[in-house]
Amino acid sequence: MQPQAALELTETTEAKPVDPAVVRSQLARRLADVICIPESQLAPQERHMAGDVLVELLRDADISLREAVAKRLVMLNEAPRTILMILAKDELTVARHILEKSKSLTDSDLIQISRKVPKTHRMVIAQRRHISDAVVDVLVEFLEEEVVEKVLQNKGANFSETALQRILRMSRNHHRYVELLVLRDEVRPSHGLTMFWWSNHETRRKILKRFSIARTVLQDSCADLYPKAADTGWSDPAVRKALQFIERRQRNRAAMERSDFEGLEAALETAEHEGLTREITQEISYMAGVKPATGAQILTDPSGESIAILCKAPGLKREYLLKIWKALKKPLRDEDGNRHPDLERAISTYDEISTDKAQTVLRYWNWSLTSSLNADVLRHIKDGVIPREEDYGAAAITAALVFGYKPDPSVN
Repeated sequence: MQPQAALELTETTEAKPVDPAVVRSQLARRLADVICIPESQLAPQERHMAGDVLVELLRDADISLREAVAKRLVMLNEAPRTILMILAKDELTVARHILEKSKSLTDSDLIQISRKVPKTHRMVIAQRRHISDAVVDVLVEFLEEEVVEKVLQNKGANFSETALQRILRMSRNHHRYVELLVLRDEVRPSHGLTMFWWSNHETRRKILKRFSIARTVLQDSCADLYPKAADTGWSDPAVRKALQFIERRQRNRAAMERSDFEGLEAALETAEHEGLTREITQEISYMAGVKPATGAQILTDPSGESIAILCKAPGLKREYLLKIWKALKKPLRDEDGNRHPDLERAISTYDEISTDKAQTVLRYWNWSLTSSLNADVLRHIKDGVIPREEDYGAAAITAALVFGYKPDPSVN
């Protein structure tokens, strides 16, 4: 009799084919898990080796896998930078996780990435919780309006003087920048009172409120230097200009003594009836304590806030604001017979600002617009070039920006 065959306990089945993409995905996730093991449990060498292997897997991986790895690595403080740099330059769906939240990217990494990615990626970088001034410098270099606005809105972004000056120049024909710059802590009086000249009415009000300050400390600390400078015959031009800016008195007594008019009020009354000639404009400017170039800038300003400052600073009564308005042939009433909005804003500015604060604004304008107008700066203005602050000072930049400003009728 034939022996009985042993009972087969295992069932024979055909092996199912394995999807290579599944294996790749599982391996990538395992490697990402290894990279995410806490430092106390994994040697840095092994972490970097895992990273090197993962880089090769990601090069040809599908986008869902790359995004999954990006999400996994984003919160690591010590994630392998090679992987992060690759993912940060990936499609936006992948890159946004790294660009916005990764704590492992250094400023150097962000600068390099910013120069090699499209605007969509720079927009994400502009929303990072903290951005150094070096990174902001690069983001601003591209002059992309949406990116610049996003950085200006970011309270965690730090701005260098280089970036501020670049945006300040751009703001002449992009009023949204002015509105955002006024809110930044880094903005100095030189920036704010320069932007005033191309700001809208509401922003002008904010600028005056923030930067029109009393100069009490400056005046008290320098009071004893006036007689000393006078003893030298005011031979040092820089000292003379600086002390003129700080001085309490706004009206120029010497100019009033030389004038054919009995005083500033008399000159304005003449202008009201005869119109503002070039000679009368110069006389008004000198007696009000400013140079003719400053006076001309104020009197040719399309709006009325600067005229209010010119009246308030030297102590002119409110009625003289109306006299200047008439002399300039500006409209007093609108089509409905109401007081014209420009005049209303001028009167409101006059009423809201104190004399000493108006003096600060007027003196700063006069100093910044005229103190550095030498041949080199004038050549820069003629050529449409903004001088470097380290070479010519802040006043030269202001003069070039203001006198070189040509409004673009198409700006928003």
